Amino acid sequence: MPPTRATTKDRSAVRILLRLWPYVRPVRARLSVAVFVAVIASCTGLVIPLVLKWMVDGPVADRDPGGVWLGALYLLLLGIAEALLFGMRRWLVARPLSHVEAGMRADLYGRLQRLPVAFHDRWASGQLLSRATTDLMLLRMFLAFPLTFLLVNGVTILVGVIIMLLQDWTLGLVILVPTIPVMWTCVIFEKRYAAVARLAQDQVGDLTTVVEESVLGIRIIKGFGRHRSQARAFRELVRTLRGTELRKARMLATIWGVIVTLPEAAIGAALLWGSIQVAEGELSTGTLVAFLSTALALRWPVESIGFLLAMSQEAATATERYFEVRDALLEDADPSSAAGASGLVAPDNGPQPDGIRFENVQFRYPDASPDSPPTLVHIDLHIRPGESMALVGATGSGKTTLTALIPRLHETTSGRITLDGRDITAMPREELRALVAVAFEEPTLFSASVGENVLMGAGEGAGEPELARALAVAQADFVHALPQGTATQVGEQGLSLSGGQRQRLALARAVVGRPRFLVLDDPLSALDVHTEAAVEAALRDVLADTTALIVAHRPSTVLLADRVALLSDGRVTAVGTHQELLGSNAEYVRLMSGEDHRR
Repeated sequence: MPPTRATTKDRSAVRILLRLWPYVRPVRARLSVAVFVAVIASCTGLVIPLVLKWMVDGPVADRDPGGVWLGALYLLLLGIAEALLFGMRRWLVARPLSHVEAGMRADLYGRLQRLPVAFHDRWASGQLLSRATTDLMLLRMFLAFPLTFLLVNGVTILVGVIIMLLQDWTLGLVILVPTIPVMWTCVIFEKRYAAVARLAQDQVGDLTTVVEESVLGIRIIKGFGRHRSQARAFRELVRTLRGTELRKARMLATIWGVIVTLPEAAIGAALLWGSIQVAEGELSTGTLVAFLSTALALRWPVESIGFLLAMSQEAATATERYFEVRDALLEDADPSSAAGASGLVAPDNGPQPDGIRFENVQFRYPDASPDSPPTLVHIDLHIRPGESMALVGATGSGKTTLTALIPRLHETTSGRITLDGRDITAMPREELRALVAVAFEEPTLFSASVGENVLMGAGEGAGEPELARALAVAQADFVHALPQGTATQVGEQGLSLSGGQRQRLALARAVVGRPRFLVLDDPLSALDVHTEAAVEAALRDVLADTTALIVAHRPSTVLLADRVALLSDGRVTAVGTHQELLGSNAEYVRLMSGEDHRR
């Protein structure tokens, strides 16, 4: 499982949120202007109580209608200015923050493409999807609103308190009495809310995983009549998430109750004390009006602290979750890092043909227990240049794992693999994967056209001739009967096609680029006998020009190869031609006759 249940011990939301700075830095100027404009707008609102003081102590006390109208005009202009400034702030942040979100999403997607297969084996797809969608939306909302207004409201409260103290310091002290309990409550709330916010966002990821799996596996669910049990499991997850969200709501209601009640009580006490002072002639009515108006103007900045802190904690949690993926270790850095960084493929200096060599290769999955036996043990194998070798073994013997080592989908634990004498770990991955083409037993197609799916295996500039040749090799002429031919969209996972059709398109994708090395993981398992025979006949021409390793279960597929390697419990136990192994190896005979039912 991925580390999706992080602890909040010794956790600093500020330190976590500072990790967003590299993404925010390019738009910092515009965001700074937006914050400045918001501060001016908020402080403009604090001028209104001063105008009221002037009106009450001046034109109202002197019964001057002209002065009252002038004061009303001042108030109208201040209100318009405040509204325009807040509107300008919104306009200033919209474009740069959409750029920040888009940049972070693209960066995360690029990172996912570069992370090793072992990472994707551990992580649920829904957890990754929620980080690329929900979490990034939370971060954009945080940068647009809470971040700005935590600063703006802090400045506003400070300026407002100074104004009140200048009006009457005794009333100001009354207003400041709740400060300590409110701050203490905020500290406690922040720590507790962080844990619940993290739990809720992880549960959203779990829910996303279930939805995605249910959509992709809808045929299985319907085929086995499991829709009710799936619905019950989903409702249980929904109830769990609902309970967590209600915990968040209760915590937010508690802090909001404290933050609202204590300042309101302080304002009531200030009103009582101020009225006594006015009655005794120690304070002007205008001053009391201005003081109370300023206190009331600070109600929103103070009351907003609760949900601003809540949104900030959710943003900190989203940042944590985002950087859990960004901080995951990439595939080992390529040699010739300059070439890898620039996207250039290292030039081919014409190595002497030597085919594929496995030299004392051993492999254990990264998450496997150190005490468990390796999946592959001391593999020594040589596939000669231009030779096709079939890889045969019982289920679980390590065939698919061995084929995944050639394009470095997994890294060897020890030993080395060479292609034409070059250690694959000394080759940039881009060059390696341009030399090696792979077709897996479980074909994966993307939501794109047939042609785009096949040409994904070709280099730049490949077009219709290469596509037609690859489809012919894979006996995929069925595509011409599709509504738009090769331009037909196959849909997500290619589920609109049969298993055999998907497998033939995956095979076409593997051969379209005329690779120097070809790795086929039982690529014909879903084909009927007649189609398999036609594909094998066409494949012979392709295999004549490449060095190939073919995982095979059927004798007909084995016969495509020049030699056969028998894999048993992670070890190569025999190598020879099909006829040689039939005459000398009992396990091979059982596998070819279909009599081995041990695993």
